[in-house]
Amino acid sequence: MKAFVTEAGVLIPKELLQGVSEVDIRKVDHCLLVVPVEEVDPILQLGDSPVTSDVTDASTRHDLYAGFQNQQ
Repeated sequence: MKAFVTEAGVLIPKELLQGVSEVDIRKVDHCLLVVPVEEVDPILQLGDSPVTSDVTDASTRHDLYAGFQNQQ
């Protein structure tokens, strides 16, 4: 699909944005990206489904358990 650029910008047909109420427009290198904005920020959902484990100090020793030990 091609669209003409006017003094006001570019019109994106509504049928391409079906079900979308807000978009984020980004310029990446030589591309313009029109990305639908998530209704709920996924970062706010962290911890909704925590993993259970026998480890009781995972938050303080995360690097050790994740394999990021100091490699000298």
